[in-house]
Amino acid sequence: MLTFNGNLRVYVALRPCDMRKSFNGLAEVARSALGIDPSGGAAFLFTNRRRNLIKILYFDGTGYWVVAKRLEKGTFSWPADIEGGREKIVIKPTALAMLTDGIDLRDGLRRPWYEHH
Repeated sequence: MLTFNGNLRVYVALRPCDMRKSFNGLAEVARSALGIDPSGGAAFLFTNRRRNLIKILYFDGTGYWVVAKRLEKGTFSWPADIEGGREKIVIKPTALAMLTDGIDLRDGLRRPWYEHH
C-alpha cells in the first residue's frame, strides 16, 4: 500500500509533462529537468498541459510507484512559477492531499469540479 508520512518531500514539476511517460520516463524527467535523484525517497508530481491529469512518481526503497488521477471535468489548481525560471517547487504532503482533493492552494477554496458526497 502506498502511504506518505508528514516528512515526505514532494517536488512539483511546474512545466507540463508528456503524460505518456511512466516509470523510467518520469524518473528521467526528475533527474534531468528537476535535478533530483528520484530514488532518494521523495515524491514527484507531474501534470499535463490541460491540467486534468496528474501523476505521482515515488520510490519506496524497493521499487517505483506511479499513481495517476484524471479528472472527468475541471482542472487541478496547479502552482505557477511566479518568480520565473524555476522548474520545481516543494510542497508538504498535506498540500499534495489538498491538491488531489480539489482544494485551490491559492485561496483554500474547493475547485468547481469537486463535490463531496
